[in-house]
Amino acid sequence: MSAEPDGPEDRLRRLTTIWSRAVFPVTSTSFTRVEFEELLLPLARRLSGLLRARSFDAEEARAVGAALVGAHCTDPEALTRTLDCVDAYLVLYCGEDGPQDELRMRSSRLQHAMAAGYAQALRERTLAEQEAIAQAALRAQGVVAQALHASEARFRAVFEGAAIGIGIADLDGNVLQVNQALLRMFGGSENTLRGRNVMEWTHPEDAPQTWRLYEELVRGEREHYHLEKAFNRQDGTVLWTNLTVSLLRDADGLPQYQLALMEDTTERRLLNLRLRYEATHDALTGLPNRTLFFERLEKALGAGEGQRFGLCYLDLDGFKTINDSLGHAAGDRLLVEVADRLQSCATAPGEMVARLGGDEFVALTTGPGTEREVDELAERIMSALVTPISIDGRDLLVRGSLGIVEGPAGERTAAEVLRSADITMYRAKSAGGNRSELADPEADARAITRHGLTTALPTALERGEFFIEYQPLVHLGDGSVRGAEALVRWLHPQHGVLGPDRFIPLAEHTGLIVPLGRWVLEESIRQAREWRERLGDGTGPLRINVNLSPCQLSHPGLVQDTVDILERAGVTPDALCLEVTESALIGADDDLLKPLRRLAEMGVDIALDDFGTGYSNLANLRRLPVRILKLDRSFTQGMQQFPADPVDLKIVEGIVSLAHSLDLAVTVEGVETGAQAEQLRILGCDTAQGWYYARPGPPERLHDLALADARG
Repeated sequence: MSAEPDGPEDRLRRLTTIWSRAVFPVTSTSFTRVEFEELLLPLARRLSGLLRARSFDAEEARAVGAALVGAHCTDPEALTRTLDCVDAYLVLYCGEDGPQDELRMRSSRLQHAMAAGYAQALRERTLAEQEAIAQAALRAQGVVAQALHASEARFRAVFEGAAIGIGIADLDGNVLQVNQALLRMFGGSENTLRGRNVMEWTHPEDAPQTWRLYEELVRGEREHYHLEKAFNRQDGTVLWTNLTVSLLRDADGLPQYQLALMEDTTERRLLNLRLRYEATHDALTGLPNRTLFFERLEKALGAGEGQRFGLCYLDLDGFKTINDSLGHAAGDRLLVEVADRLQSCATAPGEMVARLGGDEFVALTTGPGTEREVDELAERIMSALVTPISIDGRDLLVRGSLGIVEGPAGERTAAEVLRSADITMYRAKSAGGNRSELADPEADARAITRHGLTTALPTALERGEFFIEYQPLVHLGDGSVRGAEALVRWLHPQHGVLGPDRFIPLAEHTGLIVPLGRWVLEESIRQAREWRERLGDGTGPLRINVNLSPCQLSHPGLVQDTVDILERAGVTPDALCLEVTESALIGADDDLLKPLRRLAEMGVDIALDDFGTGYSNLANLRRLPVRILKLDRSFTQGMQQFPADPVDLKIVEGIVSLAHSLDLAVTVEGVETGAQAEQLRILGCDTAQGWYYARPGPPERLHDLALADARG
């Protein structure tokens, strides 16, 4: 028997095992590795929850990093190994089936927050140690002022053996004593530090309050202060420290010395900077990524009155073809070259370029005059793509579709701006690509509505929001009702009743057309059975016409689904007519026609819908398994008035003659006047439908029409 698939708890355990094996060798603990793994399991569970949470919780992620320090993982290598493990395995074992790009972005932010929490906890732990040392120094301050103080030996042991740097200076700032840890941090000898004045250690990165706090301390106005400070080493490198300076008073309480405690945070700072860079930059191109771009965009949108922004959203045309034909390595090199070109387009102050993912890039410009600047930026971007890019000896022409959004700051959120740019970009791509389009609020609203309908389609079918209206098919010879066409409608909770033109293309695009089409077929055949049972044999058999989308035509289960539905309903195949548009069968091969032929052989009628609009070869009619031509309404509109358009009469007469010679019946759509109906009868058309007879309506109306025919 095959093993059961791992559950979430099993995957969490596997992640924890990998984590414990990586970190345990560099952890000072009395636990065994198995006990240490049990200690890490709750932390892994918290990370898993944070990865899949609806909103990002930075505080909780920092708490996980702090918990590592509480577990005695204080060696910097423990943090490095933890971050490597989270980066490599958290999404793999805890991401489940979520969107990978978003999960990896969330994982990067988790790593950054964990590192910050770890650094904060480690600093607080160090400060606690510093405080203990400071207290010892305060208790031993007489060692400096009074050489014969009884605790000199104890102070010297603390002073020299401390792992953090310690220095003592007088109130004028002259350095009197330093320990070995401080010498190692500065990389010099004792003589190079002793005798220097602390005022010489200014640095461009000093916080504004640094020297104000120092002056207050030496004047005796404060007892201590703590801040982050940078120092220049003798070799030209920068030393970053957590600095705590305390005031030492004599026995009478008068200020006498200042005591400095320094923790070297250079490596930790570099690690944080590296994590920040990796979290905010694209690994392939080096451009800012989605995270940093959103930060900049939100800042631009939050600027003061009079400020504006301009955004260009670029998607490469045909990039998938390059990946598929030349491979992903070539595609990556192409993206790097495109990124370099785009970077050269945005060099002015207030401009930036970022990669959102895949082959999607954005360029942002900010300031008071972005109406003109964003147009110029878009022109530079499109011009940068004109020159071919050489990949593996091939010159590749790269084109792109560009969506442009420009406007004042403070009116829209970053998500709304990016959505508008994305919609506009796809509008440019739909128009043929290799062009730019300017955002249009009305077009945005239509696209947003389409997206809302698309996302609501699956649940709409489950909630029973679809219903069917029926339009009668009338015999032109005797005026009797011969059947009806089933027309699906959507009763949307917000938009009301929607016709098929609003949602059928969306259903085809998402693949929902197959289950929706199956439901329409089931409901229509059930209704056909009900009509036959209620009307009896006196009215003749009523046929139901159901539209078949091209997606359904190519679905492998079409024939079997139709057979099953007919059998369950107890309806013979001659009660069903499937309508297929002419455009769907242009150039159709035998594989595509095979299911239609099988259905036709069973007795199901096949109608060629919208005939005359597909510009197909009329000779192809002989190879198609159709029994009915549905003539498009465009051919008969000229017959609504008397006298009829003679050209239209000749065309329709020719089509009817051709169809009858091929033993095909002709149905006409869009009949709206009695004159039109009479002319079509004279021309020999068999059946018709349109508002002249009845608009689409509930099944009861067709029953009443058919019953009236039977009585009259």
